[in-house]
Amino acid sequence: MPSFDTRVPAVLVRLDPNPFHHGTLGAARSLGRAGVAVHAVVESLSSPVVRSRYLRGAHLRPVEPSPAELTRLLLRVADQLRLRPADGASHSALLVPLDDITALSLAECRPELAGRYLLPDQSPEQLARVADKAQLAETCRSLGLPHPRTELPTSAEEAAAMAWSLGLPVIAKWSRPWLLPVGGRLRSTTIVGSLAEVRELYERTPQAGSRLLLQELLPAGRDLDWFFHGYVDSGGGCSTGATGRKERSWPDGAGLTAVGRWTANPAVDTLARELLAALGYRGVCDLDFRLDRATGAYHLLDFNPRPGAQFRLFADRDGLDVVRAMHLDLTGRAVPAHLPLYGRRFVVENYAALSYVSSPGRRYAPEPRTAGGGAAGEAAWFAADDLGPALAMLRGWVSHLLRKGLLTLRRGLRGAAGRPRWAAAVPPPSVRDRGSTTPSDRMPQR
Repeated sequence: MPSFDTRVPAVLVRLDPNPFHHGTLGAARSLGRAGVAVHAVVESLSSPVVRSRYLRGAHLRPVEPSPAELTRLLLRVADQLRLRPADGASHSALLVPLDDITALSLAECRPELAGRYLLPDQSPEQLARVADKAQLAETCRSLGLPHPRTELPTSAEEAAAMAWSLGLPVIAKWSRPWLLPVGGRLRSTTIVGSLAEVRELYERTPQAGSRLLLQELLPAGRDLDWFFHGYVDSGGGCSTGATGRKERSWPDGAGLTAVGRWTANPAVDTLARELLAALGYRGVCDLDFRLDRATGAYHLLDFNPRPGAQFRLFADRDGLDVVRAMHLDLTGRAVPAHLPLYGRRFVVENYAALSYVSSPGRRYAPEPRTAGGGAAGEAAWFAADDLGPALAMLRGWVSHLLRKGLLTLRRGLRGAAGRPRWAAAVPPPSVRDRGSTTPSDRMPQR
């Protein structure tokens, strides 16, 4: 294992109120096992990550997660940790953003936090260029990087026309998903199958707080979804970059990684590194790609300027991952070369279970035998040396599913009570008018 400056603590920051964010737990365990004192800004003191033996302290996130409120909170934490503005890393702490809104907010707070905290050299404008989905599409166009066809409608009818042109179903995204209301029913990414749904979604733009994007849905299938995780150090090097294959996701075909495998993909690796170099990017990144079998091109779907939730997949033979690389680099230590463990798997137990229940068939081809293959994997929640978070997650997850089930049942009962008895006998317009050739709600063949 590399030698860490254990005088420098780490503060993990996540403003998105997601109690089941396994990436936060992965960062706490990774740095904690290296001897670094870890603190975290979380949404609740009942969060499963708070039960980790590797977490020294938990701090509640601001009720209003603005950059100003975040700055005030982090300065209070700095006082508690006795961090003082001075030369030398021993007087500072590493800040690790674990969602997009935090990465952008910390970039804005950077001048006020200087001297007390260590951060990669990133500006809000640089991060918005990749985190904002509309700007990312433009970035890909300007660099000639394959990216799904993307449209930005300015009205509900234009949204319907654009969706028809792209070919239903389409991917609907909000350009700045971190602005979505907490606890609302809007998802950051949705597969939309009818023009009525597209119009309805566009009408909710004021509620979403950002623009609606419509994107061509590249066909899903085995071995098509890939990701690249890396850390670009202060000198522009990216020794920890690696590619992985998404074997299962939740929701299926358009969601987070439920099961991933460390697999070499030179084409994806080259695309990712060329993009990072063109952007002059610094820090941790998580990029998602999908292969278009028709053209043989890998399309960039997403660029997250922070650790991906499954970053622990790429812990190498010496335990080096992107979060550890960040600590080493910003404390003035050399980042050693990555030692691949091809074949290593990462399983997110709660989402993998949902994936297997909804789609029990195999979603990927058998892994070929490679040198260094057959490596042991890692679970997102369960760890023999840190059982508390897994038990807390299990209790919270069961309660979460029960609440969702009850809400669904209540909505169904209310809908049935308000529906006339004869309604079921009248086919909906999309069925009655199937002879029409107008682009109402019919799904064209892809």
